[in-house]
Amino acid sequence: MLKVKVLTLYPEIFPGFLDTSLTGKALNEGKWSIETVNIRDYATDKYGSVDDTPCGGGAGMVMRADILGAAIDANHHAGRLIYMTPKGTPLKQAKLHELAGLDELTIICNRFEGIDERVLEVYQPDEISIGDYILTGGEQAAMVMLDGIVRLLDGVLGNASSTSDESFENGMLEYPQYTRPIEWKGLKVPEILLSGHHENVKIWRAEQSLKITQTTRPDLLKKIS
Repeated sequence: MLKVKVLTLYPEIFPGFLDTSLTGKALNEGKWSIETVNIRDYATDKYGSVDDTPCGGGAGMVMRADILGAAIDANHHAGRLIYMTPKGTPLKQAKLHELAGLDELTIICNRFEGIDERVLEVYQPDEISIGDYILTGGEQAAMVMLDGIVRLLDGVLGNASSTSDESFENGMLEYPQYTRPIEWKGLKVPEILLSGHHENVKIWRAEQSLKITQTTRPDLLKKIS
């Protein structure tokens, strides 16, 4: 079972949408667990302060090293420590597979302008970004990452082969999918998919995958060429 611990200022956000669909079913079945830790519980004043103004000036506030450090020390004892940050390494499918193979994850969710750099120097977390954009906090990013991880855990998807042809699994985007009705608004399902010839279907899907990747994400082809 994958044990997840989340350090956050807003524990009430979790599990959020992770408590629905396949991830929620897996949570209820004990295939993974999630525990939230309120960083504010480690504040040292009566106001529950966790941030302060940035040294050298500038806009916003910065999460204090002593407060966050105390929360990490008290709660992270094993497994991987992850910090969700726009400055991190972009999250890829290969990383999701790597994390899905672990037993424990501790995730730091940032707010404000960031966290004191000394926290990164001392604990050296795995810094991960879910994209080149800014959110109001790391909680949303953490849930996106966890959704991608949990669906890869053993027994979460009904068919173990369900992920094998998905986008990014083989370095390319997935081929188009069709189902009934065979004709809809004048558009028909490609005849090849109705032929029953599995080898020809496999070839067609590979061709379509390459075509879509060339059109939409040519950068992916450069990485596998």
